[in-house]
Amino acid sequence: MGIELKKFDTRTQGDGPEVRHLDPHNAPYYLPIGDEVEIFSAAYKARLPVLLKGPTGCGKTRFVEHMAHQLSALDNGPNELITVACHEDLTGSDLVGRYLIQADETVWVDGPLTQAVRRGAICYLDEIVEARKDTTVLIHPLSDHRRILPIEKRGETIEAHEGFLLCISYNPGYQSIQKNLKHSTRQRFVTIEFNYPPADKEYEIIAHESGVDKDMAMQLAVLGEKVRNLKASGLEEGVSTRLLIYAGELIRQGITPRRAATVAVTWSLTDESDSKRAIDEVVKAIFP
Repeated sequence: MGIELKKFDTRTQGDGPEVRHLDPHNAPYYLPIGDEVEIFSAAYKARLPVLLKGPTGCGKTRFVEHMAHQLSALDNGPNELITVACHEDLTGSDLVGRYLIQADETVWVDGPLTQAVRRGAICYLDEIVEARKDTTVLIHPLSDHRRILPIEKRGETIEAHEGFLLCISYNPGYQSIQKNLKHSTRQRFVTIEFNYPPADKEYEIIAHESGVDKDMAMQLAVLGEKVRNLKASGLEEGVSTRLLIYAGELIRQGITPRRAATVAVTWSLTDESDSKRAIDEVVKAIFP
């Protein structure tokens, strides 16, 4: 039996979610870097909420999709993965639900979090710190021993389905006073820390996802490693595995390696002239 991957854009009210059915025999590709698969599996079996933290493009979302697929084979495992891309306009009503006028009547429509709680899905709140702070209060009763979701507008309290699991993520590199995850929230979750993979594993990911040969994938992985070292020289963000895959896909389509690295890595990372020059020097050294 497959599971459904649902992605909600809560800014577009009235539109249904994008639904994509996953083949249970063809899980999304994910290459484990450490023991994250075992930790997530154990957390799910114990119904412990999970926090994923790490930089942009390091594989957090792919990991959740992979794990949801794998766990769906368990007895009382999840039947869906519902992903919410959090943003600054996200409200509690967007997550829980609201009354809407349909035809001549007012009806209640469950939000993505409520749907996940009722049906036994994994609910993945991506970049939780981007949401309004009042929305994080909603998840507290779901992320401790109570596993309940109070819906004040309906005077209803829902006990979470056995298959339900709450998973959130954030990028600590973007933290600020305004956008920070409260300790009262963080301490309700098992935390798995992600980082960019070492070059000897990252090249396997690049080769698999982009289709370039292993030699080119290794060169791109070395590029990623060297560019990330430039953070000590003032570069704000290291290059993501995602961007290295984009470069590989451009190369596979006939773009020269140096040009592909420039448009997918250098120009995507920074507008600051000194940083661009520094990255370009690394690109030229690897792709003369």
